[in-house]
Amino acid sequence: MRRVPRALLPCVFLGVIAAMEGAASARDPHGIAGTRETSTVEELLRPARQARDAGRWVEAEAAYEAALEKAETAWTTDAERAEIAAELGLCELALGRHREAADHLAQALKHRDGLRRALRERAEDGLLQAERRVVTVYVGVNPPDAEVSVDGKALGRRAPTYELFLEPGHHTVRAELDGHAEAVSAFEGKAGQQHSVALKLPRAPERGTRAPEAAGAGAARPEAPSLPSPARPALPLAELRIGGAALATAAVAAGTVFLLRADVIDDNLGEREMVLRGKGWTPTTCWWPDAPSTCTEILNDLAERDLFATLGNVALATGAVFGVATAASFLAEGWILDETPVRGGVQVVPSATGTQAGLVLQGVW
Repeated sequence: MRRVPRALLPCVFLGVIAAMEGAASARDPHGIAGTRETSTVEELLRPARQARDAGRWVEAEAAYEAALEKAETAWTTDAERAEIAAELGLCELALGRHREAADHLAQALKHRDGLRRALRERAEDGLLQAERRVVTVYVGVNPPDAEVSVDGKALGRRAPTYELFLEPGHHTVRAELDGHAEAVSAFEGKAGQQHSVALKLPRAPERGTRAPEAAGAGAARPEAPSLPSPARPALPLAELRIGGAALATAAVAAGTVFLLRADVIDDNLGEREMVLRGKGWTPTTCWWPDAPSTCTEILNDLAERDLFATLGNVALATGAVFGVATAASFLAEGWILDETPVRGGVQVVPSATGTQAGLVLQGVW
């Protein structure tokens, strides 16, 4: 028997390694970084669901919170993270932690299309319940890259607008940015109320600049010129624009919630109609003198659906008025102040998320 040359041994060894890796890849098509983290999330979700089904809300909340934290860095989809956030928010709602519940439920509903219908409806109802116990605050910031803090705690992210849920009571919102004076707003919030806060940071004066001084003291003083006409006070257009954008966003968000609620009731009525028709009901059954008691429930649902639909349409129309007025202020700036409007460019971009919709105004004002 002939010996295998030593030079071929490394090749044989590498071939065996490649074959083993190929077999492992065939068994696990997702054998890349992230699979182990995904399995870890599933292991955390199992005890969370068991605790939830048993009514052990504290244990379920801790497990869902750990799963959500792990899912943020694991190989998971937006829909999977939204489902975990929704379940976590419902656990917090059951424990009476309404602010945390509102945060996580709103986070989940940003990806409502990825949620199962039953979970989506529970999350929507839960968010409405939580909002009645907290203060909803819409904050607009200019410049948008300023760092915003609430009651001394930084939000950690920078954006032109924020939707915040706070406990009822006194709160202070502060915005800071290098080269600008800070902006502060304080308010007293009550449960179920909404507040709009507009923070504009004026640019700080450069160091070394000072007010112009008069000419030398010994110089002859020229004749006093005629007094100029009093300057017209500047209109707080920036604050009005930010406030208008925040109000438009709040109105559109409220209208969206009302219309979604009306749509849910309408779906329930449709399903009930199919069941009743299977039992022999006709459109004239509720007209009979001895109509069943179910007819009263149906009429109440119809009235509730129409009420939510009307409120939703009115809120959307109000939001549209604020949005159009805010956008039109850029065009009317020159007519109001007799000045040339800023040519830096203004962009009006529609924006919609799971809990709010409106217009995002980007530019210099």
